[in-house]
Amino acid sequence: MKLNLSVRKIAEITGAELISSAPDTVVTSFVTDSRVVAPGDAFIALKGQKHDARKFIPDVLSKGAAVILAEKGFEVPQKAKASFLLVEDSLKALQALAKYHRLNSTLKVAAITGSNGKSTTKQMLRAICETAGETAANMGNFNNQFGVPFSLLEIQPKHKYGIFELGASRPGDILETASLAVPDVAVITNVGPSHLEFFHDLETIYKTKTEIAQCLNFGGTLVYNADDEYLSRLKTEFKGKSLSFGFHPGADLQILDTEKFSFTYKGEAYVLDLNLARHDKLNAAAAAAAAIALGLYMDNVKKGLLSFTPMPMRMEHLHKNGVEFILDCYNANPASMKNALEILGHASDEPRVAVLGDMKELGETSKEYHRLVAREVLDNHINYCFLAGPEMKYAYEKLQTAPGVKVFYDETPQGWTGELKKVLAKGGTCLVKASRSMNFENILKEI
Repeated sequence: MKLNLSVRKIAEITGAELISSAPDTVVTSFVTDSRVVAPGDAFIALKGQKHDARKFIPDVLSKGAAVILAEKGFEVPQKAKASFLLVEDSLKALQALAKYHRLNSTLKVAAITGSNGKSTTKQMLRAICETAGETAANMGNFNNQFGVPFSLLEIQPKHKYGIFELGASRPGDILETASLAVPDVAVITNVGPSHLEFFHDLETIYKTKTEIAQCLNFGGTLVYNADDEYLSRLKTEFKGKSLSFGFHPGADLQILDTEKFSFTYKGEAYVLDLNLARHDKLNAAAAAAAAIALGLYMDNVKKGLLSFTPMPMRMEHLHKNGVEFILDCYNANPASMKNALEILGHASDEPRVAVLGDMKELGETSKEYHRLVAREVLDNHINYCFLAGPEMKYAYEKLQTAPGVKVFYDETPQGWTGELKKVLAKGGTCLVKASRSMNFENILKEI
């Protein structure tokens, strides 16, 4: 995290009580990992529900840390030479620093949220922006209350664009993180059944995702999916500047139903030499619309999308022992499961094999949505289905007597790995999909 602020200024930004004999000491970077603290570093002792980094303060002081930012409630060593910034809430202090840093930068920021596709859209938009200048972006799953401020603090003067993914598992999450990013362009990919354990219904998810619009920078643009049943309401509900995308004829950037990715915008048609599945056409359209809203040109859009490389474990295609694998183990919810099974259903190499694990955080709707997986398996003419996890048992109950598909179930993949090896000895196409906590990527190591 790169900064160039005095200890006195940081105290002002965070509302900290300052204990220091050298308040004009300049902080160039903060670290949060006590193991990597070097002499002169500033250390943020974050405190969460299960973790309290204040216990590492004696250790980082012995390593020569010059500044400590921590929550009140510990005894400041009287002989310590370091400056201490004492706050009520370490996370709020981190967020305050991140927002200050973002607002004092000159880059244009796009923030992306949605139930599905936000990571792919982020990577596509990042690829587009990188054709026009240095681009900052959050990595991996750094999309929550902790990850977003960390990512914003990585902004440097060289960056022309910032692309930040915002995740949500509870109401209010997007408002919290988007208010830090203050986006010039806010993108909502879709509204679907994810984290229903905490949201309970789609209307609450819609209200949470659209919190991003409240945080737009002055003159900012909202980019949304015109095909989405909920987001289509924004055409009349949102009164600011907006740009819609989708297959819908009324979309500002309309995707054309062609083999190659193509779309129309302001009366002009554009065709890219890209073969994309339907859901990735929507992701690419979202990225293109966001790029336009950021002020980039169609040449940037084309160059960026053509150079885009999918993220690992996100519909990643791998070839092993004569089998075409589709590895999608980063996340799973009903909408992404449906998309993945549809793609498997269109595979030309048979047998079509689905290896599926639980979709997590669906709450009391979990049984219903896992039973619907059985319908998707049948509708897409899957030849073999291997299921694991306590929730996937509901899909198994629907499939075990169904014609046309041979199904295997066990609490863990180890119960049917041997049978899976036998099936895949014939070649074919194999989808491996489950929520991240199921660790289904390990199945490939065992076959």
